[in-house]
Amino acid sequence: MAEQAAQERTEEATPRRLQQAKEKGQIPNSRELNTLLMLMMAGAALWLIGPYVAKGMMNLISSSLNLTREQIFDPTAMPALFENAIFDALGIITPFFVIMVVAAIAGPVSLGGGVNFSSQAIAFKWDKLDPIKGMKRVFAWRGLVELLKALFKFIIIGLVAIIFLYSQFDEYLRLSDEPVKQGIAHTSSMLVVAFLVIASTMTLIAMVDVPFQLWDYKQQVKMTFQEVKDENKDTEGNPEVRGRVRKMQRDIAQQRMMAEVPKADVIVTNPEHYSVALKYDQNSMDAPLVIAKGVDLIAFQIRNIAREHNVPIVTAPPLARALHFTTEIDHPIPHNLYLAVAQVLAYVFQLKRKRGWQQRGDLKMGNLPIPDDMQY
Repeated sequence: MAEQAAQERTEEATPRRLQQAKEKGQIPNSRELNTLLMLMMAGAALWLIGPYVAKGMMNLISSSLNLTREQIFDPTAMPALFENAIFDALGIITPFFVIMVVAAIAGPVSLGGGVNFSSQAIAFKWDKLDPIKGMKRVFAWRGLVELLKALFKFIIIGLVAIIFLYSQFDEYLRLSDEPVKQGIAHTSSMLVVAFLVIASTMTLIAMVDVPFQLWDYKQQVKMTFQEVKDENKDTEGNPEVRGRVRKMQRDIAQQRMMAEVPKADVIVTNPEHYSVALKYDQNSMDAPLVIAKGVDLIAFQIRNIAREHNVPIVTAPPLARALHFTTEIDHPIPHNLYLAVAQVLAYVFQLKRKRGWQQRGDLKMGNLPIPDDMQY
């Protein structure tokens, strides 16, 4: 049961998994949305630039067919005319193709998938030719969904087309009474309107398909618990190794801190549980710095190093606790503790000025001005 649960895809995809899926060409994509956008953009393009394209093509055909006698009998003229006609035609229809390319890109981008140019996405895959796997895809539940969508599209588009064409039936019959050029222009505009109306029915299908495709994509990229665990190991390393690295980092930081203790001006203690090493240079510092601190065993080591290097140790429990809980290593003390620390440093500096002074025991200071919000 545990192995089965571990293999179920219940975990949300990680950013790395999403990136790998994108590299393989697996992005959220709705063919119905793409079709809708391309049809609507094609209809809009025909409506806006259709007259320009039609007029340009008619002029091109007219100019291509109006040849002089010299051009007809010149064997070198026809290839040049044909080449010019191709370039002119491309120039006329290029805006339409640009609009269609934009529409093709807009679909995937609107779903957050972007445009995928991954080599893995376009690489040839032999398993696509496997008829057994192909039949499995056809009869899978996704194949059933695609079949239902196809039937739904056929019914909806067919109904809308019949209703719209029936409503315009009399107008289509009256086209025969119009002059040729006017009739062609009128027919073209009516076809564009019919195209847009029928294409707009894809909106209903896209409204159903887009949420389904987004949900289906999330289901496809979901991960098993074991996959998430393996990825964490690959990206962050083995937990045991990370633990050893953190321990080594703590040891190195502690060694550096202990190396600073001999440079301290005073050690303020609890006296058993807390030790805080302070340093102050009135020429280079705005306020005293905490250069080392620790609890229990580390506090004991700080006191031992201080005694070895004749650094004064002052027992002041409230001040030691306040410094330990409010100040980080290599940071200045809070301004609320300036007065109390100043009294300690003044007392220590006064003792150090005495010739031949040696630390013979821990000094004690009481009644230091510790604010109420600094009492710990």
